[in-house]
Amino acid sequence: MGGVGEPGGEPGPREGPAQLGAPLPTFCWEQIRLHNRPGDMWLVIERRVYDISRWAQEHPGGSRPIRHFGAEDATDAFRAFHRDLNFVRKFLQPLLIGQLAPEEPGQDGSQNAQLIEDFRALHQAAKDMKLFEPKYTFFALVLGQILAMEVLAWLIVYLFGSGWVPSTLATFFMALSQIQGWLLQHDLGHASVFRNTWRNSLAQQFVMGQLKGFSSHWWNFRHFQHHAKPNIFFKDPDVTTAPIFLLGDASVEYGRKKRRYLPYNYQHLYFFLIGPPLLTLVNFEVDSLAYMLVRMQWRDLLWAASFYSRFFLSYLPFYRVSEVLLLYVAVRVLESHWFVWITQMNHIPKEIGYEKHRDWASSQVETTCNVESSLFTDWFTGHLNFQIEHHLFPTMPRHNYHRVAPMVQALCAKHGLVYEVKPLFTALGDIIRSLKKSGNRWLETYLQQ
Repeated sequence: MGGVGEPGGEPGPREGPAQLGAPLPTFCWEQIRLHNRPGDMWLVIERRVYDISRWAQEHPGGSRPIRHFGAEDATDAFRAFHRDLNFVRKFLQPLLIGQLAPEEPGQDGSQNAQLIEDFRALHQAAKDMKLFEPKYTFFALVLGQILAMEVLAWLIVYLFGSGWVPSTLATFFMALSQIQGWLLQHDLGHASVFRNTWRNSLAQQFVMGQLKGFSSHWWNFRHFQHHAKPNIFFKDPDVTTAPIFLLGDASVEYGRKKRRYLPYNYQHLYFFLIGPPLLTLVNFEVDSLAYMLVRMQWRDLLWAASFYSRFFLSYLPFYRVSEVLLLYVAVRVLESHWFVWITQMNHIPKEIGYEKHRDWASSQVETTCNVESSLFTDWFTGHLNFQIEHHLFPTMPRHNYHRVAPMVQALCAKHGLVYEVKPLFTALGDIIRSLKKSGNRWLETYLQQ
C-alpha cells in the first residue's frame, strides 16, 4: 500500500484494515479524493482514514448519511451525531486503513481551519457545562402532554357525543397530541432524551409507532440525511422536491433546460393546496409504508398497526366507519399544516444548492435560521426555533439550546457567519416569499432561452 509521495502508490480498499501494532500507512488528500464512489469509499475522522466501502450498509444511522461524507473529513459530523464516542470508535477500528500524512491539513480544500478549531473548542465547552445532559422531568412533561391531549379528545366525544362541536374540539386536541408526538420522537431519534442510545431507540419506536402510526426507522433514514447535508440537492431529501416545487439553484437549472412540468411561477400559490394539507396525510403515509414493506421493518409495521387499531377501536362506538376515516383525515390535515410551517421556516428561505464541501459549522449555520424565542414559540415549535443550535449539536437536549445560543452567536460574529434570527410571522411568511422568488427565477431563465 503506497504512502505519500510514492508515484503510483494509490492505496486500494481491497487490501484490508491496518494490522494491529503495525505502522499506519499515510495518505494525502489527493489520494483520498479518488475514493468517493459506490463500492470504493473512504472518509477521514480525527485524521485517521477509514474504508467504509462495504460497511456503510451496516451503519446504524443508514448508509446514505455516512456516504454523503465520502472522501471528506467527517470528524465534526461524527462527534455531532454520536453520544458515546468511545463506544462507536470500537466499530471503526476494523475499518482503519491509515492516517493523514503529518504535513496534510486536517481538512480538505479551502475550509477555515481556525473556525473548525474554535467550533471544536465550543463543542467541548458545551460538554463541560453538561449541556448534553437531559432533564427527564422535562421530557416526562412533554410525554404527559401528548397522552393528556389524546385522552381529552376521547373524553370530549364520550361525554358530549359525536356532533360537530365536540368532533371539532376532539380533532384539535388530537392534532395537538400528534404534532407534539412528532417533536418528541424527533428528540428521541437524536438520542437527546436518554443517555442510553438503546432506550432512545425503543422509546422512539413507541412514540412514532404506537402514538403516531409511522416508522421510526423511516424517519431516521430521511432525517439523518437532512442533518448531514442540509439544503444540499440529492443529499437532503427535504429540499429535493423537484419537479413539484423548485427551490434555490434548481429553479435556474430547470429554466435553462426548458423544463415545465408545472407552472412554477405560481408554486407559492399551489403550495397551499398540496403542501401543508397533504404532507403527513399523503406523502409521509405512503413513504413510511413503502419503506417498512421494502426494508421489511416488521416491528415498525406492528407498531403502526397498533396505532390504527387503537384509533379505530376508540372511535367506532361513536361514529360510522366512514366518519372515523373522516375524523382521521381531519386530524392529519391539521397536524400537517402545523408540521410544515414550523419545520420549513428555518430552511426554505436559506441557501439551497449543490455540494460545496464546507466545514460542519459553516454548512449548518449558512443553511439554517432561528426564530425569536418566547414561551409560546418554544412550545409551538418544540424549540426548533433554535434551529442553528439544533443543527450544530443534534444530540443536545432542546431545553439547553438557549444556554448554548450566546456562545454560538459569539463564534459566528468572530468568523463572519450570519446568525439570523427572525420574528415568528416573518419566518412563516418567508416560506411563501422564497417559493415565489424561486418560481420567478425559473420563469425569467425559461423565457431567456
